[in-house]
Amino acid sequence: MSRKKLMNAPLALLLSAAMIAGCSDNGGGGGSSSGAGGEQAVKKQDITVSIYDRGNVAQDEGTIENNRWTKWINENGPANVKFVAIPRTNSSEKINVLFASGSAPDLLFEYAPTNRNPLYDQKQLMPIDDLIEEHSTNYKKLLEENPLLRKAGTKSDGKLYEFGRINWVEPQRGILIRVDWLEKLGLEIPKTTDDLYTVAKAFAEQDPDGNGQKDTYGVSISGRGEITMKQIFGASTKWVVQDDELIIDWDRRHAYFSFIKQLYDEGIIDRDFINDENGAKAQQDFVNGKVGIYPFQEGNTVNLIKNFVDPLKQNVPDAEVTFIPLPESEFGAFTPTLTNPVQMTAVIAATAKHPESVMQYIDFLIQEDTMERLAYGEEGTHYQKNGEVIEIIDADKHKKEVEDITLDMRMLQNSGLTYNKGNLPILKFNSDPRKEEYQEMYDLQRETYLTMDKPYPELTISEHMPALPKDLATSDSNAEKSISDLWMKGVVGGTKYSIDQALAEAQDIWQRSDGAKIEEWYKDWYAENKDNALLAEDIYAMVAEQLEMYEELRQEVLN
Repeated sequence: MSRKKLMNAPLALLLSAAMIAGCSDNGGGGGSSSGAGGEQAVKKQDITVSIYDRGNVAQDEGTIENNRWTKWINENGPANVKFVAIPRTNSSEKINVLFASGSAPDLLFEYAPTNRNPLYDQKQLMPIDDLIEEHSTNYKKLLEENPLLRKAGTKSDGKLYEFGRINWVEPQRGILIRVDWLEKLGLEIPKTTDDLYTVAKAFAEQDPDGNGQKDTYGVSISGRGEITMKQIFGASTKWVVQDDELIIDWDRRHAYFSFIKQLYDEGIIDRDFINDENGAKAQQDFVNGKVGIYPFQEGNTVNLIKNFVDPLKQNVPDAEVTFIPLPESEFGAFTPTLTNPVQMTAVIAATAKHPESVMQYIDFLIQEDTMERLAYGEEGTHYQKNGEVIEIIDADKHKKEVEDITLDMRMLQNSGLTYNKGNLPILKFNSDPRKEEYQEMYDLQRETYLTMDKPYPELTISEHMPALPKDLATSDSNAEKSISDLWMKGVVGGTKYSIDQALAEAQDIWQRSDGAKIEEWYKDWYAENKDNALLAEDIYAMVAEQLEMYEELRQEVLN
């Protein structure tokens, strides 16, 4: 993907609903059912297409399978589409039933590779190389211009099976710290894990909120923030490359849990963190002004402001926060999780009767005018244009009539190729009095975490990790659950059970759970695929191009 192609991309479509950017009211979408000159109607074939059921379609809008937008697609598209609802919360169960019963949708949209990969292993998917070559125009061009899409969608037999999209990359994790607490206690931004311990301890023990009570925590580690904390030590995965081999690493996890145990033993963290599985209590503690260092998972800056910073400042008006890079541990300093820039989202069932019509439907979906219509609705009804910026007329109406229905119809939306200056918060929120604040924090978040001068803590984005064979995957999952319990036992075990004991028992469980076979499988996979798999260096290369484009767009607006 070249920078020139990015710069020449059409009006932007953002991945996140909260960061909507631009479109045109081109109602057609290229789905003509007439032949040359309109003389002969072309018969549309019947195809089935899955769609997630999130349970959020308003009753007066119909159902996720039958609504204004499914009708629009069938009126304007190249096929008669029957939509098959799949529960979003447990898609794997419904997918397995559909494929096992011979009722698989011709086109399956599914985010989770753990649900797509078994279908490939069972030979339930159709290779699509020839189909694209012979029956596609739009997706064929997309592949030619973005070869990483082919790289990410190709399976171990060397054939292409998955359709995907190019996403605009944003940092998905990070750490917020109370700057006012640092200043009050005369502390500096923590740059290492030793610094992190020192600052967290002071936040917990030196009454930074000034209420005369010992009721603050240094750092939170529950919920989604747990992975962020693990990434400080490069411990969010057990697989690391060493001496050009992919091996299991116990040292990083041992160091992470030893660090957490120290925080736990000294009362620096909430000792009830184990019961806060979804992180709800940690979030409340932060917005109530009781946590000084808050690791988070939230890729949308405006959401981060509205859900975390605003509530904090409402409760503590003098509170000031900033982002900090992941502190450096003995294993180095790392970049936190990034948006997956090359995301595979769809496959064709081997039983599809009209695959050429499925291919034509995909070409129709990824057309600019189709995606714009599905993203923004109708001009004058749902949105209006202000230069390069799209302004939603009524947010509640748009959510009900467009966003809640079409979100999963846009799983092939290429936001990474269509980003323009209309996406910048200072333009996108042109009528919002906080637009400069949004832009400032958006830039600060990117400048903190998109530096690309630190290694990624995992081999690649988790969605691109290889899938173990079913028997080994079961052994791996069972072993990890037991091992995770041991680590937690070590953290809360005081002097009766140490992290060293947890490590010894964990390694024993691993060896008794096909650990050696799993290690050998990953070692062989890496040796055979390291030159063809989509790894962290490919992701960094894409980010570098997007950063260059973003800076040019930002300078255009500032000037």
